[in-house]
Amino acid sequence: MVEENNTSFVFRGGNGTDMYDVATIRLGNVFNNYGTLTASRDELYTNYSHWYQLIAKANLALHAAELPNITWGSAADKAYAIAQARFFRAFCYRNLGELYGGVPIVTAIVTAPRYDYERTSRVETYQYAIGELEAILNDLPEATEQPGRLVRGAAQHNLAQLYIDKGVALTEEGKSGEAQAAYAKAIVHADAVADGGTYSLMTERFGSRRNENPDYYYANTVADQTAEHLYSTTESGSLLEGNVYWDLFQEGNQNYQDGNREAIWCAQIDYAAYKREDGQSKLQYSRVFGPVFRDPMADHAKGELEDVGGRGIVQVMPTFYTRDSIYAGKWAADMRNSEAVFRRTFLGNNPTSEYYGKPVPWSVLYRDGQSQDAVNTAKTLVFPVSCKISTDKYTGLSEGENRSNLFRDEYLIRLPETILLRAEAKWRNGDNAGAAADINRLRNRAKCGYEAQASDVNLDLILDERARELVYEETRWNTLLRMGGTVAADRIKKYAYWDDPRSTLTKNFNLWPIPQIVIDTNKDKPMAQNPGW
Repeated sequence: MVEENNTSFVFRGGNGTDMYDVATIRLGNVFNNYGTLTASRDELYTNYSHWYQLIAKANLALHAAELPNITWGSAADKAYAIAQARFFRAFCYRNLGELYGGVPIVTAIVTAPRYDYERTSRVETYQYAIGELEAILNDLPEATEQPGRLVRGAAQHNLAQLYIDKGVALTEEGKSGEAQAAYAKAIVHADAVADGGTYSLMTERFGSRRNENPDYYYANTVADQTAEHLYSTTESGSLLEGNVYWDLFQEGNQNYQDGNREAIWCAQIDYAAYKREDGQSKLQYSRVFGPVFRDPMADHAKGELEDVGGRGIVQVMPTFYTRDSIYAGKWAADMRNSEAVFRRTFLGNNPTSEYYGKPVPWSVLYRDGQSQDAVNTAKTLVFPVSCKISTDKYTGLSEGENRSNLFRDEYLIRLPETILLRAEAKWRNGDNAGAAADINRLRNRAKCGYEAQASDVNLDLILDERARELVYEETRWNTLLRMGGTVAADRIKKYAYWDDPRSTLTKNFNLWPIPQIVIDTNKDKPMAQNPGW
């Protein structure tokens, strides 16, 4: 689920990166004003401590697994339980290494206060996680009958990413030979997932809505939603058609067990559990990421129905890089840029509007020619809507739910990301043709009009393709910071909507600061802060 707190918006949502910024009504949550970002920001500590809390739970599970009064049904059951705990511990250290660099490695339960933790290096943090995952590969099943359970592919995917992480860090230490060996290992692990026969890209329509097309309403009320008031055509008048990429994000289609062969690891979101339990089994994506047409566009496109993306409050909004730049020119012909997947046509739903039942031009939606404040409000509250954050068929409306939440399972790892990791590793290892071939596996599935050429491949292209394929899926802060060098700072300054980073980002950073409270409480052992903070 996505919790309604700024830490989730920052780290899972990517607030402040090249891909996402905040609307005018959320400027208090801006996360790219480096005049106010310090090591004392609550979000940084909440995120940092989150990973250590999960590490503590993994260490407790490993401790309990060896207690003499614990009995197991079989040796295999015990091995799988231990493997899962070690996976989560490694997963935490991968995230900590990418975001904060070298951190203290804690491998056992702590029964008394300690104030003398010692940081490792970034490479050592990555290597610890690599060792943990490599040790458990044979104890993780290739597949499971129960959705959501850990499988070997999840560990192999993380190993591919960790070896790239390690290679980048080694390069920054001047150890290019060791870095190339790390990239080669990343390719081996990605090969096992991408070409091992268990997983494959979905290329034909499938799942619960394989024979359907999306139907968005533009009527004012539910009572007015008639056959004559269906949003079923594009701006050109052609039928609004579903496609295989749209199918990937329809409720009931996410799990490998249900026939989705590119699903490697999915978090389980269940509406029945949400109703019976604590109300937390939900994805608040329409609320958190959804636009607010009803404020600046009430004269033409108002309300909270499916036609305007649901009941959004736009905690995080896509930058113009995300919504437009990556689809400019020859990159436009792309299933991921289709009307069903990334909806750009919005019909007027106010009967008094001159655009009632007709597409509202973006010049109107963006208030071209009005004051800068009016334009900023419109451009940050109104934007194209991805099928990943909204739907034309919300679950639970008859039982009192509104259009804030999705109740589909959530991808944690999907095969395209593994393929993109391999493309990155190949590029870093000097194989531009191989990297282009991997990128084109995704572009061919998306029926793109342009295939990437070996001469096109660079880090920007890889990051652009990640944005096209993994918008609202990847944790963009991890991606940018693990790239090393000035990548994060350069792209944030280039693509941010607001000018804050262009005027305040005076350092080139690829690590968040260690939270100041962590440094202050570690009183018996000085803990160095990351450079620039």
